[in-house]
Amino acid sequence: MLRVKRVYDKPEKEDGWRVLVDRLWPRGMTKEEAKIDLWMKEVAPSDALRKSFCHDVSKWPEFQERYHAELKQKKELLAELKKIEKEHGTLTLLFGAKDTEYNQAVVLAEVLKKE
Repeated sequence: MLRVKRVYDKPEKEDGWRVLVDRLWPRGMTKEEAKIDLWMKEVAPSDALRKSFCHDVSKWPEFQERYHAELKQKKELLAELKKIEKEHGTLTLLFGAKDTEYNQAVVLAEVLKKE
């Protein structure tokens, strides 16, 4: 099972294996609070893409397209995430953005579900 959740939300037993998919560590959060099993910043959008998107919903379609293109170059990381999901039953992709609908974890989850 694949889940998407804000890293700031309270960790739950149902989260399974928790993977942070942000390039930057979440502001004001300690490692103990985050309860992250793995920080996979390499699968996050490039700095250039992250900065160009800047969480502007009007740029969402372009962001999705460009992030999909970046993910095509990261097959080994996608395979690793699928393996984690299979081994642990539940994989929760964690992100720091305030917007729960328009963020990289949502795109990444869509891609993983198609793999």
